Amino acid sequence: MLRLFFALVLFLHGLIHLMGFAKAYKFAEISQLTQTISKPIGALWGLTALLFTIATLLFVLKKEGWWIWVVPAVVLSQILIFGSWQDAKFGTIANVLVLMGAIIGFGTTRYFNTYQREVKTGLVRTASMPESLVTEADIKPLPLPVQHYLRYVGAVGKPKVHSFKVVFNGKIRKNEQSAWMPFSSEQYNFMDVPTRLFFMKATMMGLPVAGFHSFKNGEAFMDIRLLSLFRVQYQTGKEMGIAETVTFFNDMCCMAPATLIDKRIEWLETDGNKVKAVFTNNGITISAWLYFNDEGQLINFISNDRYAAGDDNTMRQLPWATPLKDYKAINGYRLAGNAEAIYTYPEGDLIYGTFSTQNIVYNAE
Repeated sequence: MLRLFFALVLFLHGLIHLMGFAKAYKFAEISQLTQTISKPIGALWGLTALLFTIATLLFVLKKEGWWIWVVPAVVLSQILIFGSWQDAKFGTIANVLVLMGAIIGFGTTRYFNTYQREVKTGLVRTASMPESLVTEADIKPLPLPVQHYLRYVGAVGKPKVHSFKVVFNGKIRKNEQSAWMPFSSEQYNFMDVPTRLFFMKATMMGLPVAGFHSFKNGEAFMDIRLLSLFRVQYQTGKEMGIAETVTFFNDMCCMAPATLIDKRIEWLETDGNKVKAVFTNNGITISAWLYFNDEGQLINFISNDRYAAGDDNTMRQLPWATPLKDYKAINGYRLAGNAEAIYTYPEGDLIYGTFSTQNIVYNAE
């Protein structure tokens, strides 16, 4: 709704500038403009309208550089308003609103570019990695339910995974008292040096919120910003490193099953259709139970090693689960289409996130 409102303000504000253009070239009688407007000044009114129109089009199409067109449009508009202050002074209000939107757009682009630079580093690092296929010999040492899973998803006979990109839609909340925030996200994971780069765009009370989660070889931070400018939550430290190691292993299990042949995984125990695994990297060891059904689908992942951030930003270790469902075809694999993220508190379970898989690409370039 806020995005639609801003698009309308941007477009209508630009359209109003055509009045100065029309008056200067005598295309229409504009009674609202009482002062004389010369043709050169009228051309500037027309140019301003064009700049606002281009900005509106780019904004509606969700092009990141839309705000670049707003800056000269607002500058020109305000100069013209000063020249016709008596008739056009209220246009200053629209210019302030539009400029505020452009500042937010600039902040969003700059923040997202921070994430993209990190992604580019990982892509360059892994670009020359040799390609080979997952074979029956590769999966033979794995517990039988895990072997069944890899065959079910279609990983055998396809390239080994050294990186993957995932796009989600969903909703997230802090606790049961908080409103759900709809979000879209993009993430890249790299296997050579365990790296997870996650960027989320959400909406809170109608305002845009951006979040960047970075995990690199055991070190992690979470940075949440209102309007992509104002930091509202930041977490880092030892607990975050452990928590994000759990998340990284969860990504491997749920979104890139071919990576389960990784030598950093130790398979400890099998009990029917559930398997206990340990993942160790850079001095951090975490464990999880993987639950499968008879069809071969992974249906849940439960770990006691993940941490949740409290209201006072302290970190608390809690059982964490990600039940999976709705398997579907995604780029030649059969993968879970929907998942939940659940913390188990002493007083009960909290479903704090739902995730709908939009796309997964392996070994992206």
